[in-house]
Amino acid sequence: MNTKKVVFDPDSFRNTLGTVQSDGKRNWIYPKSVSGKFYRWRTYLSWVLLTILFVGPFISVDGRPYMLFNIFERKFIIFGAAFWPQDTHLLIFLLLIFFVFIILFTAVFGRVFCGWACPQTLFMEMVFRKIEYWIEGDAGQQRKLNAMPWNSEKLWKKGLKMMIFSLISLLISHIVMAYLIGLDQVKEIVSQPPTANLSGFVGLIAFAGIFLFVFSWFREQACIVVCPYGRLQGVLLDANSINVTYDHVRGEPRGMIRKSRLVENDKGDCIDCSLCVHVCPTGIDIRNGVQMECVNCTACIDACDEVMYKVARPKGLIRYASDNSVLSRTQKLLTPRVKFYIVLLLALLGGFVALIVTRDDLSATVTRFRGITYQVRETGEVSNLYEVSFINKTFDVQQVELVAQDPLYRVEVVGDQNWRLEGQSKFEGRFFLVKNQKDVIVNQDDVVLMLLQNGEVIDKIKTSFVGPVSRN
Repeated sequence: MNTKKVVFDPDSFRNTLGTVQSDGKRNWIYPKSVSGKFYRWRTYLSWVLLTILFVGPFISVDGRPYMLFNIFERKFIIFGAAFWPQDTHLLIFLLLIFFVFIILFTAVFGRVFCGWACPQTLFMEMVFRKIEYWIEGDAGQQRKLNAMPWNSEKLWKKGLKMMIFSLISLLISHIVMAYLIGLDQVKEIVSQPPTANLSGFVGLIAFAGIFLFVFSWFREQACIVVCPYGRLQGVLLDANSINVTYDHVRGEPRGMIRKSRLVENDKGDCIDCSLCVHVCPTGIDIRNGVQMECVNCTACIDACDEVMYKVARPKGLIRYASDNSVLSRTQKLLTPRVKFYIVLLLALLGGFVALIVTRDDLSATVTRFRGITYQVRETGEVSNLYEVSFINKTFDVQQVELVAQDPLYRVEVVGDQNWRLEGQSKFEGRFFLVKNQKDVIVNQDDVVLMLLQNGEVIDKIKTSFVGPVSRN
């Protein structure tokens, strides 16, 4: 009888996802509840971060929001400073600083942001998962509840859980909308019937539906399938990066121990209890090494430390460490790559500060009116029509004026003679640039307009003036 020899591939786990079965169906994850030092620290930090998140829209300075990300009107307020579309270069600098910081932080500490500060993890593990444990019980009880037919117990528990999940999702959607359009507009939407502000109402319901879908069904797939951060680990991490790491030197070869004999000379410290796998919210085995699905949540550290304490072995079999520190027992943080990222980050920060210091609080854009070249008046003057767009980036009222640097030109404002800009506002107007025809010596001349803010020249704007050359 011929038998086919099966060759075990220790790296086979890298070709599959812990949340996907061999037939392609989803493998639903039921992480076991965990307690321990790191979990307590994460809980305390989550209280602080969630408090900041929920309180943020209510913080205002002189009646203005402290944080606003109005992508619809392209208006942003970050730490009280307003940014307009004309400040796109500043926002690009901010994004570059953020990305370089994430790269630097990941190169040194791995995906610690995902496990400790990412909103997805905070809400999933510290809010929705806790509610699920409270209503449905621990992992084993949840499996049993999902496997049982629909009866009064299942209907009650599932219904109560979804009702609470829906209310929290609605609360989160209101907070997100407050960051996007402002707290006052959210209050207006809530206080009026849906038909009075249909787009705002649809937006609130859409956000609530997305959050409910993510936290009740999609869950860890948001980190594994959607978020690109985990896939970037391959280029951001190296052997000196600190991650949640299994000490294979100390733990292997793993094997179970007998109650009467806690120390086995031929075995490592890992007793192969698989508790680190049972508590993992993404369903991986950390003992296989650094993996894309690992979010550095430290659940496996707490679970393993508890087991090590019970079997009278040193804690830290799973801990924050780098691959090199596991092998050599020494940790090196300031590698040449990390130093390069630090220098780059400092350079970007310096450039951003310089741009902020030299940033204009008031700006103006002047363009010639389309479709009109010039007009010759009966008074012997030539005029050109222009459009001007003012943006007041400050929160104070500003009085603005345009004056030609060359006294041969005169500015005539169309309509309201008083250009008065409210704080954080945009104003568009028109004006004529007038010149005596006898002074026109070229068909097109360059003109410098001085922008006055409250009577003080703050900028000079170049434009052109066209007209017929005088024959005198």
